[in-house]
Amino acid sequence: MAAWCAMSETPTRETGRDVRLAARAGFHGLTVGRARGQVQANLVLLPQPFAEEFEAFCRANAAACPLLAIGEPGAANLPALGADLDLRTDLPAYLVHEWGLARRARDISSVWRDDLVAFAIGCWFGAEAALSEAGIRMRHVELGVQGPLFRANRSANAAGRFRGPLVVSMRPFAEADAPRVAAITAKLPRSHGAPLPERDPARLGILDLDHPDWGEALRPEPGETALFWPCGLTALAALEAADLPFFITHAPGAMLVTDLIEASPS
Repeated sequence: MAAWCAMSETPTRETGRDVRLAARAGFHGLTVGRARGQVQANLVLLPQPFAEEFEAFCRANAAACPLLAIGEPGAANLPALGADLDLRTDLPAYLVHEWGLARRARDISSVWRDDLVAFAIGCWFGAEAALSEAGIRMRHVELGVQGPLFRANRSANAAGRFRGPLVVSMRPFAEADAPRVAAITAKLPRSHGAPLPERDPARLGILDLDHPDWGEALRPEPGETALFWPCGLTALAALEAADLPFFITHAPGAMLVTDLIEASPS
């Protein structure tokens, strides 16, 4: 399992553009806690012949894969998400997948292709500002980690060649805060909405919280409970299972930070 760099000090009132420019200049850490209140996104870039089926997969799994934007073939921008956004340079890290093997990259300009179609899929990090404003402690933010992500024991809805397990993220919250966390995040569908009703990891097929499939182990402390959300890495699991010869994604936890504002629930 890969180890990711911890969050660095961030300026106050940081914007999505600030994070993108930092990535363009060499920042390669996680985006947890960055540009609070702005929507973050999973990024998928895949050849045009597979784009229609992949879009259908995302729409069939809207809680895990909320679509924020889809690009034109060969376009390295998504104007709806950022005026000067360059998908080749503006994420802290990428994974380039070729014939079943993935390698980490800081910049994908050298492997860019004119047939690539970009998909931006919502990320849970966009909910952090609303939870912070409500005074809810987020231990993963304090630690500068993204938290653990697991393949669950249930399948995502298939679409054509794209199928695979539901991937879930887990974050621990105080038992007393859990109802408010659920109510707040339920109003943020671009950031995966409400948590799943299951709090017992065994009901999701998770037998050991200390060994996530991605991310870092983060067990609930006494007085805390584990909350699980559908995760955008559901798309990555489906892409890997589809045996595509080539595609690109963000590296886990190194998201595309957009200019969209995640409205705080009233």
